[in-house]
Amino acid sequence: MQVIDCEAVFRPLSPELRFLPEGPYDLGRQQISWVAIQHGADATSGSINILDLATGLNQSHDLPGRPGFAFPTTDNQRFVVGMERQVVVYDIGSGKCVPLVDAKIENGVQGTIINDGEFFDDGILFGCKDLQFKEAKAGLYLWRRSDRTLHLLRDDQICSNGKVLIGSDGQYRVFDIDSPTKQVVEYQLNVAAATFEKQRVVVDLSDGGVFPDGMIASPDGTGLIIALYNPEDAEHGEARQYAIETGELERVWRVAKSPQVTCPQLVVVDGRWKLFLTTAVEQMSAERQTRFTDAGSLFLGDTGWDAADTTVSRRFALEL
Repeated sequence: MQVIDCEAVFRPLSPELRFLPEGPYDLGRQQISWVAIQHGADATSGSINILDLATGLNQSHDLPGRPGFAFPTTDNQRFVVGMERQVVVYDIGSGKCVPLVDAKIENGVQGTIINDGEFFDDGILFGCKDLQFKEAKAGLYLWRRSDRTLHLLRDDQICSNGKVLIGSDGQYRVFDIDSPTKQVVEYQLNVAAATFEKQRVVVDLSDGGVFPDGMIASPDGTGLIIALYNPEDAEHGEARQYAIETGELERVWRVAKSPQVTCPQLVVVDGRWKLFLTTAVEQMSAERQTRFTDAGSLFLGDTGWDAADTTVSRRFALEL
C-alpha cells in the first residue's frame, strides 16, 4: 500500500471560508471551484469559490443559501447548485438564480436540506441530510435529464454524501455514501424506470472512528477515492483509495494538522493528475484549532497518473 503526503496549497483567510469547504471541481487552466457549505455553525448561507492554483487567488461568490454542491457548466459564468431545497442555475456574474428542478424536494419532510450530488450523462443524482444528523429521513433523488422529472429513490438517509456512477445508456452502477453508516454501498440504477436496487457493501469502516464523506473514482474506474472525516484528534487526515471489486485498501493520501477531510477531486496540473482535498474546521473548538492549524485548508497531492493530452474538465451540459 502506498502512502502519499499532500501539501497545503491554500488556507482561506476568513474563518467563514474555513468552516466547511467541500465539492471541488476542476475548471481547467489550474483553476478549481469549491463550495463553502455554510459560513459558520449558525450560518444559513455559503458561497461558490474559484481558486487559481498558479496565483493563489481565490474569488468568493456569496449565495442566498447553503450549497451542498455546485457543478461547473458549459457556460463559464453559471453553476448548477443544490442549495437548501432547490436545484438552481446560478450566475456568478449577475447573482441571478433560475430553477433547474421544478418539483418540490423533501416535500413533507422537516429539518433536511440538500447535501452532496453528482451529475452524469442522464441527469443528476443528489441526496439530502438531516440537519441534526440523527434521523434516517433524508431523500436521495434522481433528476432525469430526458424529461426533466424528479424521482425519489430512497427516503431513509441521514447524511447523504459521496456518489460515483459508472455506466452508460441508462444503466449505472452507483456507489453511494450515507456517512453515519460508515459504509460505501453499491446500487444498480435504471434511469428509465427510476429504480435503485441495493447490490452489496463495498467498503465498511464501522470498526473505526472515521466517517466516509466525499468520494470520486480513480481515472481508470477501478478504484474509489474516499475523503475521511475524523472528528477525533489525529496527526493526519486521510483520503483512501479502495478497489471497487475487492474492497482492498490500495493507497492513502495524508494531510497534516487537519483531520477532517471532506472531499476529493482529481485535477490536471502540468499534464499529471493531482488529488485535491478539502478539509474543514466545523465542530472544532478554538483550542483544537490552535493544534490543528491547517484545518480548513485545501491540499494537493501526487497520484502518479498521467493525464492524456485530450483531458478536459467535466462540465454539466446546460440546456436552458
